[in-house]
Amino acid sequence: MSTAVALIGAEGRMGRYCDQLLEDHPDFHIVCRVTSDQDLAAELAQVESGIGLDFTRAGLGREHGRVLLQAGVRPLIGTSGMQPADDLFLHELALESGLGGLVVPNFSLGVWLQQKLSLLAAKHMGQVEIQEEHHIHKTDAPSGTALDTALQLSEALGRPCDQIPIHSVRLPGLYSNQTVLFGAPGQILRLTHETYGQKAFGPGIIAALHYVAQAPPGVQRGIGHALEND
Repeated sequence: MSTAVALIGAEGRMGRYCDQLLEDHPDFHIVCRVTSDQDLAAELAQVESGIGLDFTRAGLGREHGRVLLQAGVRPLIGTSGMQPADDLFLHELALESGLGGLVVPNFSLGVWLQQKLSLLAAKHMGQVEIQEEHHIHKTDAPSGTALDTALQLSEALGRPCDQIPIHSVRLPGLYSNQTVLFGAPGQILRLTHETYGQKAFGPGIIAALHYVAQAPPGVQRGIGHALEND
């Protein structure tokens, strides 16, 4: 049976891509397309949705997740800017609602692998910095992916997240790149991931939708929950 999806941020770059991605997909179909000038709660009340896929402006993920859960819809938050406190807020609300959900800072398989390799490298090379590069239309800096990478590294290294330096670049010609640099006497290790288009996110979005459709109560963080349970 195909799962009904509410697409939030339908007019944006990722929203338009998801619209195409889910067109004629056997497992998912879009039942409403919510734009930034529409009231999310009112739009959800008009349809029956199983999952709310959110790609909106940075900082809106927590509020949209709350609205989705209170409407009985499982949240899949791809919007940038989600902090650990936001994750916890949605997790507790999801437990109360008996619904599962997922917060995903980056849907790319390559970024997920980069982060896993970075955690391995951090065990042996503790001096680390992050450089993230994006197109000039990305409004938030540092990126949600860089912040998520720094959070994971800070936990692995046992130091505050703000002690993992992040350098942000916004230039024409860029799309979405991230390098994690490790330094030690006489050597540098660079773990670089480069994204050239939205197709990099497609398989991760589909995997995340499959996960959220059957996820146990609570909101988890990271595409790894979907990829490792695929």
